[in-house]
Amino acid sequence: MDQEVRITLRLPADLHEWLASQAKSARRSLNSEILHRLEVGRGDHSADDQSP
Repeated sequence: MDQEVRITLRLPADLHEWLASQAKSARRSLNSEILHRLEVGRGDHSADDQSP
């Protein structure tokens, strides 16, 4: 079973706005969008076609 860790993340307002827009376009939550981008960024190719 995967464990989840909760963090507080501070983002510049413009980055938050951009991420929220990208999440809406991809029909993901903001949290899922951030997770997706982190997984793709680390080379987790299984995330390329999936929404977390």
